[in-house]
Amino acid sequence: MSVHVRRRAEGDLGICVEILAEVHRHSGYPVNWPERPGDWLTPESLLATWVAELDGHVVGHIALSRADGGDLAAGLWAARTGTGIERTAVVGRLFVSPTAHGLGLGAALMEQAVEEARTRGLHPVLDVVTANTAATALYERLGWELLDVVRERWRPDQVVTLGCYAAPAGTRCGATLSQPCACCPGTHV
Repeated sequence: MSVHVRRRAEGDLGICVEILAEVHRHSGYPVNWPERPGDWLTPESLLATWVAELDGHVVGHIALSRADGGDLAAGLWAARTGTGIERTAVVGRLFVSPTAHGLGLGAALMEQAVEEARTRGLHPVLDVVTANTAATALYERLGWELLDVVRERWRPDQVVTLGCYAAPAGTRCGATLSQPCACCPGTHV
């Protein structure tokens, strides 16, 4: 079995939408099916995307985006660290085909996104619907810190509970003692 994570190519979008539909049917992610799933996987704030391949077939996806005012975890991290949300990067659009669960692909995709964020001098954050216990378990297993649990109205008839997480502080962002970074302040001592 050969597992590989690489940047998403233009030709991957169709299969990513198919896998997303499979994941939506299987586990309800995303909670609300997007009108244009290809656009949903390619938001304007996008910094980078990756896919996971299993034996040469795309089976997973992740995206890294700039934070905006609607990203709760970015706001919580910024308030906690005294920085702006522009010092964060939002990890999202993470999914793995149900046929490839349990192979470590979610963790491998997360590693790529975190590494990219840190390379850019940004601290990775994310919001997750707490009902998605598999995703929540992955983030906690990877050492992500729960910043807060909040309820948010997504539609007039829909209120969701979100867990807001921040990646663990680390030195993989390239900081040194003499040149600390903004993504994980106070951690390079």
